[in-house]
Amino acid sequence: MIETHAHLDFPQYNDDRGAVIERAVCSGISAIINVASSLKGSFSSAELAERHNCVYATCGIHPHDAKDANDNAMEKLKNLALLRKKIIAIGEVGLDFYRNLSPKDIQLGAFTRFVKLSKELKLPLILHCREASPSKNEATELIFKIMEENLKRPFIGVMHCFSGNEELLNRCLNSGLYVSYTCNITYKNADGLREVVKKTPMDRLLLETDSPFLSPQAKRGERNEPSNLKYLVEQIAEIHNIEEKEVESQTTQNAKKLFFNQERFLIGILFMPLPLAALWLFLP
Repeated sequence: MIETHAHLDFPQYNDDRGAVIERAVCSGISAIINVASSLKGSFSSAELAERHNCVYATCGIHPHDAKDANDNAMEKLKNLALLRKKIIAIGEVGLDFYRNLSPKDIQLGAFTRFVKLSKELKLPLILHCREASPSKNEATELIFKIMEENLKRPFIGVMHCFSGNEELLNRCLNSGLYVSYTCNITYKNADGLREVVKKTPMDRLLLETDSPFLSPQAKRGERNEPSNLKYLVEQIAEIHNIEEKEVESQTTQNAKKLFFNQERFLIGILFMPLPLAALWLFLP
């Protein structure tokens, strides 16, 4: 299995980070993608990936902190992604109009920059999209508008922590995006979301815990961690009426295709300046 979205650099894991990673490996997880949410977090994620063979990293700034995505920060993130071969995506980035911790225009500018960076570096996007209310679709429309203006289809990325309706699901699928579900599909009141999961093709579905958030129903009130991915696998297998092994196998294949595309890595190296390419190849 591949855990495609966790935040193990967060302080909730300061006391037992190594043990959490060990439990994940023992539960059958072969790789953990540690997703950055700030400039500092991007560097922390890269360092965590260098310390643990099974951990990979992303770089990006969450829309809550979009105001921090200035020229200097973007240059640092670009160089970090070029120099650290275990950075495999740009994220999490997008729009969040629910809490509006950064003004909308700042969020739009930052997201546009990250879309362009993903295109330049040939790295997939990990997208965060949250509306002001369930009846709104402003953030969704703007995310797709910015991608349409800057990228060619199919879009290379994933709509993280998917909680939308069937219409949004089809829009994501038709644009080329993968969708990832978290353990919130195990909640007692998540019947509507489980219906959307049922309509999601298995070859476009990814697994994530979004740890330390969104613990499964069986662990409500506790800190979430990657080893809890098993509860998500169990629920998806039940929804699709297939064996858990099939869920594990197909989602692992999907994650490899999106995040570990060797052809894309090689193309990226070819377009690096020679000194950077040499550093990329010889970094541990």
